[in-house]
Amino acid sequence: MRISELTDVRAARPGAVAAAAAARARRDGPPGAGGPLMIIAADHPARGALGVGADPVAMAGRADLLDRLCTALGRPGVDGVLAAPDLIEDLLLLAVLDDRIAIGSMNRGGLAGTSFEIDDRFTAYDAAAIAAARLDGGTMLLRVDDADPATADTLEGCAHAVSGLARRGLMALVEPFVAHRVEGRVRNLLTPEAMIRAVSVAAGLGVTSAYTWLKLPVVPAMERVVAATTLPVLLLGGDTAGEAGDPDAVLEGWRRAMRIPGVKGLVAGRTLLYPPDGDVAAAVDAAVEVL
Repeated sequence: MRISELTDVRAARPGAVAAAAAARARRDGPPGAGGPLMIIAADHPARGALGVGADPVAMAGRADLLDRLCTALGRPGVDGVLAAPDLIEDLLLLAVLDDRIAIGSMNRGGLAGTSFEIDDRFTAYDAAAIAAARLDGGTMLLRVDDADPATADTLEGCAHAVSGLARRGLMALVEPFVAHRVEGRVRNLLTPEAMIRAVSVAAGLGVTSAYTWLKLPVVPAMERVVAATTLPVLLLGGDTAGEAGDPDAVLEGWRRAMRIPGVKGLVAGRTLLYPPDGDVAAAVDAAVEVL
């Protein structure tokens, strides 16, 4: 199927989504059984976060985004994708997720820039839907803001999600931060001490941590952060190239952090899908080389 056919198929044959999910060839064993993971992140649009670098709507064109994702997923060494239901289903219909890891994004209610951003409700996948779609796990964002009471509801929601996924033997990928508001906008604290606290809270969520992985940004003293847990860690790569203006420096940061025991791979999205030179394949290949 071509990208240009997706809307017609969705309109005329909505059951094609479930059929594509049922037909998808899955990998054997748990996600970490085959060595370091390279996961492409594409869950940003579902939170209303469409910007990359200086362009506030870089991710707005769905056909363009899907074309970039198909390019990335076709590169050697890429293990899979992380996205909300609409994008996962587009990729299923395009038949590009065979033998790839597919991780469903779960809490998308904390829309970027809103007054209720910390109240990060589960508005996308739940554990039952992830299992029914034969996905390989679910991911959630946990921002702990000491001054915002909505943090408690998000903690509880994440704990239920971790438990629900574990009961089904599925990966729970938690992305934790300590956050606060600066001039009304939520900002994550990226100090070693803040990340160690976030890791410690996230690792204790749910009735078991047997299937829990953590997705963490590269921060100073990263060795101390990873040492705060025995859970496997995937490095987080966000819009860092656009902010820093130096993709080589970003790659070197990932390369150093990959040497830390406990780090089991990389999750990167906008940095690889929207590189400064526009060459998605080359950006993905450079990240795979880090692994």
